[in-house]
Amino acid sequence: MPVAPTNTNNVTCPACGMLCDDITITSKSPVKISNGCIKSVAFFEQTIANTQPQIAGKPVDLSNAIKHAAAILQQSQHPFFAGLGTEVHGMRALLTLAEKTGATLDHMHSGASVRNTLALQNSGWQTTTLTEIKNRADLIVAIGTDIVSSHPRFLEKLVHNEQSLFNKPKPEVHYLGVDTPEHLPEILNVLNALASNNKVLVDQINGITIASLKTLLEKIHAAHYAVLVWSASKLDYPHAELSIQSITRLISKLNETTRVAGLPLNSGDGDTSVSNTCTWRTGSTANIRFMGKVTVNESIAEYKPYRYSANQSLQHCDSLLWISTLSEAPPPSSDLPMIVIGHPNMQFTRIPEVFIPVGIPGLDHTGIMFRLDSAVSLPLKRVRQSELPTLAYVLHQISEAL
Repeated sequence: MPVAPTNTNNVTCPACGMLCDDITITSKSPVKISNGCIKSVAFFEQTIANTQPQIAGKPVDLSNAIKHAAAILQQSQHPFFAGLGTEVHGMRALLTLAEKTGATLDHMHSGASVRNTLALQNSGWQTTTLTEIKNRADLIVAIGTDIVSSHPRFLEKLVHNEQSLFNKPKPEVHYLGVDTPEHLPEILNVLNALASNNKVLVDQINGITIASLKTLLEKIHAAHYAVLVWSASKLDYPHAELSIQSITRLISKLNETTRVAGLPLNSGDGDTSVSNTCTWRTGSTANIRFMGKVTVNESIAEYKPYRYSANQSLQHCDSLLWISTLSEAPPPSSDLPMIVIGHPNMQFTRIPEVFIPVGIPGLDHTGIMFRLDSAVSLPLKRVRQSELPTLAYVLHQISEAL
């Protein structure tokens, strides 16, 4: 599918949560991208293999696919809406349909999001924004993540960028527990102990010397604006929320004598946009179920992060609607009647009852996404010609057909 026949400047890239909005796309073959990282190049250069809706693997027109999807949801007593890989407009439409059908919702990366939420609910946290890091930070400590594998331009835009509003040195960057994040609980406990001037009776912890941890704390104390960065998706071990709470507790303790902030990285597939949209519509993030009407215009949305996770919901729900428009992430293995609406190149281990390919936000149609720090929302542009419908359009049509 060709790119639109003009140069497109100041394009927002949704390939990661930084939403870099300085991308320039030149409409030549092959496509040329300026200011792009490896993720953005892969995103904007992708082509579409399939544009035809299907019922049980057989091509149909869009109206028939919509009617069949609506019939499945009409017969379902407890539908499960999962994946949720979309931007703000798509999520708004999805919430409207979920409220109408009494659905349970869970984002594909909610396991990581819940770890952050549990830490925030337990003790709060002190976080910062990408703009503050760019303009103020003089020390960055990456905990359990190298940052750039998930957010490739982080160092380029926030560390090596010389266009800060203030005259400050380039930030020092230190890494802690990147190769062995499963050992972070012990390391973070020792850091908290040292920060509170408690005695530590060993010389090293999981290969890291106590002397080096003391040096790191000294650097944080000496900094004017230190930032601790973590990625909940990298902390994938039992009770990892306690590690995140250890990070936030350390930040709180250090702020008694210096200035420190945290930055949780997002996991992708629109998770920050989905969480914010869901919160302002229901009061909770994803992992909710619409339970019924309180008034004509208001429903109860019950929030239970474990009960309404994918693992639990797939055992108790009677139909599955999988949404993934930003990536080709496939639906989970399930015998439930399945509707898939999403990326045209998605592959399946089991052919769904209905598959409706839709446009990719920021490529085939416009949209809105929240940056990983939730500080700003940014517009997505349409940068190529496409006849694929938007997710929001398809969901509205299904809702009307119910």
